[in-house]
Amino acid sequence: MAARFATWGARQGLKSPLGALAAGSACAAGSLCDRRVVRLDSQQYATNLKPHHVATWQDGSAGLVAERQINKVLNPIALEFPGLNFLNPDELVMGHIIMNDSKAAHRASALKNGCVRGNVCKDIYWEPKEVKAAIVTCGGLCPGLNSIIREVTNTLWHQYGVRNILGIQGGYNGLSDPEEYPPVRLNTEIVREIHHKGGSVLKAGRGGFDAKKICDKLEEQGINMLFTVGGDGTQGAAHQLYEEAKKRGLKISIVGVPKSIDNDILYFDKTFGFDSAVESACGCIRNAWVEATSCNKGVGIVKLMGRDAGFVAMNAALSSTIVDLVLVPEVKVSMEDIKKHVAATLKRKNFVVVAVAEGAGQELVATGEKDATGHTIYGDIGTHLRDEINRHLKPVGGRSFYIDPSYIIRSCAISPNDHIYCARLARDAVHTAMRGYTGVVVGPIHNVIVVIPSVLIA
Repeated sequence: MAARFATWGARQGLKSPLGALAAGSACAAGSLCDRRVVRLDSQQYATNLKPHHVATWQDGSAGLVAERQINKVLNPIALEFPGLNFLNPDELVMGHIIMNDSKAAHRASALKNGCVRGNVCKDIYWEPKEVKAAIVTCGGLCPGLNSIIREVTNTLWHQYGVRNILGIQGGYNGLSDPEEYPPVRLNTEIVREIHHKGGSVLKAGRGGFDAKKICDKLEEQGINMLFTVGGDGTQGAAHQLYEEAKKRGLKISIVGVPKSIDNDILYFDKTFGFDSAVESACGCIRNAWVEATSCNKGVGIVKLMGRDAGFVAMNAALSSTIVDLVLVPEVKVSMEDIKKHVAATLKRKNFVVVAVAEGAGQELVATGEKDATGHTIYGDIGTHLRDEINRHLKPVGGRSFYIDPSYIIRSCAISPNDHIYCARLARDAVHTAMRGYTGVVVGPIHNVIVVIPSVLIA
């Protein structure tokens, strides 16, 4: 996955920043290169949701959806709680909220006109009794997947009375081949305690995507509401699925809940599971600190997840306050600079703690190879850094202590605040689907959950 600001920079015409990124007492050097902004046409604004509502997606119109005119079903929540305050369906969250903004020229154009709020409205499109919903978790694991599954199920069940809810196993494999990966019927008893464990009870998986085949299977099973939980690749595939459904006139609401342990989804404030991963990473950093401080000229090195984005490494370093150098993929750095900083820090306090994202320093360890899916096979910057520092320290004494927690930080159970955040996302995903939107994702902008076309983050 591409780092959210690196991806945004590529789309807006930005070049990559150069230099070294550091946290705490670490070193920092570098400069930002030239910037320019590419303007979007009206079809690419976040508010252009008419192509993403099952009542208007075929008429070629653009702009905001007149939900009060086309959503004719009274929300059952309004019958149960008649005094509840419902959203105005045309409520917008402004994308740009800073007056006299020094960075106005570089803000994302897609958010210029704001974004539609993704919460509960009094009038909805789908008749709940006719809904057959499915939820699928795709890609790698991330803390909070079970929380999303739980809260989507609970919202459908308790607030809308939906009883046909399927859990799709094995990611998109389960959608394209339900005979091989049979779906699981979900209810409130099954999901009651699943948020206490990490991973996905639906067995998240990669591959298996075939838009035409999946549409055939969705139609065969009578599924008219699909929740896709996954990263930008998953949501890009969901957009292709939406396009195929639109082409054949298959009425289905496809709503994505973006997932990325690296916190690198474009536009949105934060991805679920990120805080839990950072918390877990901080524990590993503390272990490296213990090792480094218990040795003469000790250097603790922790390699953390982050192929193209260094948010986990950076936030873990900032929150732990004991890291002396952070290496992230977005910023190039020379081994000579690293050695100089290590030597200077050892001279000052006799130990060093380094956090390095797995995608950092690839210019030093590039393999030049690609995997079967066309993704670059990254070299191991962690072991390379360990070996280089050990060679550097050998003449003067001292050693490094290398910790690679690998999947530990993504397989942990969700933290309490992260679970609450997952619940917000899941509930608003259901409300958004019930309002008739399709080919969209939900996420926070300025801490308010909004709806935007999935193609914008894919």
